[in-house]
Amino acid sequence: MSRIQCPRCLRPQTHCLCPLIPSLDSRTRVLLLQHPSEVNHALNTARLAAQGLKNAELIVGEVFEDLPALLNQPGYQARLLFPGEEAQPMQTYTANDEPLLLVVPDGTWRKARKMLHLNPLLAALPRVTLAEGGVSRYRLRKAPGPGALSTVEAIVQALQTLESPVSFEPLLKPFEALIEGQIAAMGEETYQKNHGR
Repeated sequence: MSRIQCPRCLRPQTHCLCPLIPSLDSRTRVLLLQHPSEVNHALNTARLAAQGLKNAELIVGEVFEDLPALLNQPGYQARLLFPGEEAQPMQTYTANDEPLLLVVPDGTWRKARKMLHLNPLLAALPRVTLAEGGVSRYRLRKAPGPGALSTVEAIVQALQTLESPVSFEPLLKPFEALIEGQIAAMGEETYQKNHGR
């Protein structure tokens, strides 16, 4: 027998995160391009980010046929949030800056790189990157390297840089509750054995 699921956050009704999901305004438009393999992941942080931001859109796929229209948003400059040699560190907006359309691939690093390969228009976008030294709160997964963040954490850090002094911390509340719920479900002993430092 399957558990009743919340239709919005897709969590079991008994662990619904909706009361914790904020409804935040942002000057920046966030376009999340989610690899299909992430859709049913228990910790789908891209969905949480899209639900918590009024100016965000989540699209699932590997090849995005309507990418030209998605990237050509009047009044926004499209930038890809992805590391690379040409990536520019993000700066706080000045009064005259045109806001960004921040394009965020969501998937493992390997799958995100594949999405760029399959969508040359995406790969050709000017890239922006986060400040170094971000520490993930994602205690359930070993980070592939220093500064590796979950999708929602990367978006929060990006928006806090761009739109300082506005705080986007409320976006992390459902994420933290999700992690606490997973730890509780596995039990402290199992968590410490597999994830404790």
